Amino acid sequence: MIRVTVWGENVHEQKNRIVAGIYPKGMHGTIADALNRDAGLTATTVTLQDPEHGLTDAKLADTDVLIWWGHAAHGDVQDAVVEIVDRVCDAVWGGMGIIFLHSAHFAKPFKRLMGAPCNLSWREAGERERLWVTSRNHPIAAGLPDHFELETEEMYGEPFGVPDPMETVFVSWFQGGEVFRSGLTYKRGAGSIFYFRPGHETYPTYHDANVQRVIANGVKWAFNPAPRIANPNAAPNRPVDQALEPIVERGPRLHHDGEEGFR
Repeated sequence: MIRVTVWGENVHEQKNRIVAGIYPKGMHGTIADALNRDAGLTATTVTLQDPEHGLTDAKLADTDVLIWWGHAAHGDVQDAVVEIVDRVCDAVWGGMGIIFLHSAHFAKPFKRLMGAPCNLSWREAGERERLWVTSRNHPIAAGLPDHFELETEEMYGEPFGVPDPMETVFVSWFQGGEVFRSGLTYKRGAGSIFYFRPGHETYPTYHDANVQRVIANGVKWAFNPAPRIANPNAAPNRPVDQALEPIVERGPRLHHDGEEGFR
């Protein structure tokens, strides 16, 4: 079983009647319910409002793939508890998979992992989005037609201020004419990252069977069965006497034990 944690901002669902009507269990609950219909996955949810935003060390250790949806409250992911963002990134570098959905392109962990502005153009007009599969044999596209449509969605337009991805799995066309790279994959350390664009809160996107399939496929692609690297930031010294081949030391060394600094 692949253990999935769905992180939801859970703000719009509590403040907006339209969103609450579409997602009475929250967007995170709808996504988790769809994943739990797959016999190989087990999904639980945490939200922004939980202690430590639900992202405790224990929860991340029990998570193979984390899914992140955010929009209105990126700034509420606390910097005062700075290790929350650090521990998410450390988990990814150590081998946890992560999927960022829709407006999570501005989430603090995504921007940290991308090292880029992650900006884009947008328009909320309920227009048609047509997603084209650009990598037919990619595991994330398994079981999908060559394209599918969402009748109402928010437009995201290029340029998208992210690093060049490993792969572009989907591109979107919008009714107003814009295009967007809607499914991007990355590696950071031992972790796999998938960004998937659709998912504006006032539209029933996460009830769509094709969208649900993409997310489930993304979880399976991002899953790393190897043991998590405990300290991905470690930079250990490899002493000369532990080298695999003999080394004759030459020249001065900076890091001599007990060496006094220059005065």
